[in-house]
Amino acid sequence: MNARDAIRLAIDSAKFVTLEYLGDLSDEDMLQRPHPECNHIKWQMGHLISSEHQMINAVCPGLMPALPEGFAERYTKETASSDDPAAFDSKADLRRLLEEQREGTLQALAVQSDEDLDKPAPEAMQGYAPTVGDVFSLQGGHWMMHAGQWAVIRRQLNRVPLF
Repeated sequence: MNARDAIRLAIDSAKFVTLEYLGDLSDEDMLQRPHPECNHIKWQMGHLISSEHQMINAVCPGLMPALPEGFAERYTKETASSDDPAAFDSKADLRRLLEEQREGTLQALAVQSDEDLDKPAPEAMQGYAPTVGDVFSLQGGHWMMHAGQWAVIRRQLNRVPLF
């Protein structure tokens, strides 16, 4: 196994957990908050998709699929407090965009050499992802960090624990 394989395994594992947690949730369920001061799943998914697009595009310019017009603007810190269902994309659209962006991420990862992964990340990212390899590795970890909140929401909604 090489570095790209290990990074891909972590990204794929996070996607598996994410999709399992979302599997039986409705659009309405995805607006539930684990705590009044926490973000709901719809906002978190949009944030994760937008973040992945931005981060991978920063280290591999032009390799990520475009996001729909206005998508990133719907998932900012300023929109996080909204509970308006019309302000966010549907579960189906979020899942589709996750798949599109993830495919772009994995294609970008596949063309990185070991030397590329060791290159410094853009300066703005170096506090949390010092190298290009760290930026790719962060994609799995970022999704898993948010998915931890989704386990709480599943319990609030009386769904069976999955893991």
